[in-house]
Amino acid sequence: MTFSANRRSVLLGAGALGATTLLGLSGQPLRAATPSQGGTLRLGIGSFDSGETLDPQVSETKFMQNLQWQLRNNLIEVGAGGVLIPELATSWEANDDLTVWTFKLRQGVEFHNGKVMDSEDVAFSVRLHMGEDSISQIKSLVAVVKDVQATAPDEVAITLHTPNASFPAVMSLTCMYIVPADDMNFDAGIGTGPYILETYEPGVKSVVRKNPNYWKADAAHFDSVEMLAIRDVNARTTALQTGQIDAMNSVDPTTANLLAAMPGVDLIQTQGKVHYCFSMITTDPLFADARVRKAMKLAINRQDMVDKILNGYGSIANDQPISTAYAYHNPDIPQHEYDPEQAKSLLAAAGAEGLTTTLHASNTPFTGAVEAAQLFSEHAAAAGIKIEVAREPEDGYWSNIWGKKPFFASRWSGRANEDLMLSLAYSREALGGYNATKWDNEAFNKALTAARSEKDDAKRRELYSECQAVLSEDGGLIAPVWADFLDAKSQKVSTGAEISGDWDLDGNRCAERWWFNA
Repeated sequence: MTFSANRRSVLLGAGALGATTLLGLSGQPLRAATPSQGGTLRLGIGSFDSGETLDPQVSETKFMQNLQWQLRNNLIEVGAGGVLIPELATSWEANDDLTVWTFKLRQGVEFHNGKVMDSEDVAFSVRLHMGEDSISQIKSLVAVVKDVQATAPDEVAITLHTPNASFPAVMSLTCMYIVPADDMNFDAGIGTGPYILETYEPGVKSVVRKNPNYWKADAAHFDSVEMLAIRDVNARTTALQTGQIDAMNSVDPTTANLLAAMPGVDLIQTQGKVHYCFSMITTDPLFADARVRKAMKLAINRQDMVDKILNGYGSIANDQPISTAYAYHNPDIPQHEYDPEQAKSLLAAAGAEGLTTTLHASNTPFTGAVEAAQLFSEHAAAAGIKIEVAREPEDGYWSNIWGKKPFFASRWSGRANEDLMLSLAYSREALGGYNATKWDNEAFNKALTAARSEKDDAKRRELYSECQAVLSEDGGLIAPVWADFLDAKSQKVSTGAEISGDWDLDGNRCAERWWFNA
């Protein structure tokens, strides 16, 4: 079973991610120019952690994802529109029952240390995420892998425990970077990527220089790239305005219009798969009853969130992660509306009248998360729910708060397809990993498992639609809004004609894809 480019994009769930708009002072879309070479790109990144490393197993923050893709490649890359395209793999195909996937590898690609990449490097890189001792954040997704074999210098065969039509998308994930076999000195930054590591100070900055032997002829246009860890969005904005940086991620939606009107600055608005959310741990006594969870979903005014937190740069969501940007989005799920009276009734039936809880938040998961939590508290009061907002430290939020406190602010940027998103965050296999709500629903897990092995497109759609409906109704996820990515750049910087919507800053690969105007 061989997947051509077009067929692959359909079966792997790549949807149209919507449009990207670059708005400057004129308010008109800006067109890209022919790439020029040279210069130092300076990026201001708002998501980082002072304790992170270059270990491929853990790449949680935007800073680290950008840095890893400056240094390393995957077998498969996510391009504009969510389409999976070959990177270090040139092609991939499955056997008839979708249990063995064979990847053909690009030949002649060199690591920064001069070693030629081969199948042993790929097998080693995949195995890093397997087994009980792995600390990988995608461990639950790789648990489907039974065996990895280097079957030829330019070929790797991956055998799965169960059929999975969507498996190749795993090779595109953050963390699934290809590194030299048996080299555990990850902080040296050795990879096959567009730039070579010069310096890295966790939580402070990084500097990389152009890889003169990079195998992509039409990429990596800068001589060097510097990234600065700048947590405060106002500080990032000031740095862009004063020319200290050339681009930034996570623009504050409430001031985005003002930024777009500034001379010399472009606002980059990209529609994608991002949802802002508040997560309830379903094993906690407070949220164990599905009626309580439903009441919480009815106690939030979604349009108010779009208007006041997103400033219109987004749309209403429905407590499940599969948006219209995915091929198998379910449009038929009844929309959860703001209904304080019904929320009161559900709480009364569950014996939880006058529910009091603490919502833990910081602006690390998304810009305005604390303000969104406070707004939710105001909405919920009408249902007799008292939400106390605890503002948590920015540094260490993902490790100390997320998935640890019973009720917390979160954000998901989406994944390449439905299976990856649903499996990573809500499946039974992910209970020891990224399933931060600890939700375990038999109907959901049964449909998700069946979808992986289903070759018929219509039947796969039905199964993924069922997953979305069950999660929306029963899950611990309160997802009120879909948020557009909002980045900003100097008008001295040009982008390609299309921008990837799977992460911000062009899929966190702007260092490879952008260039300075001539």
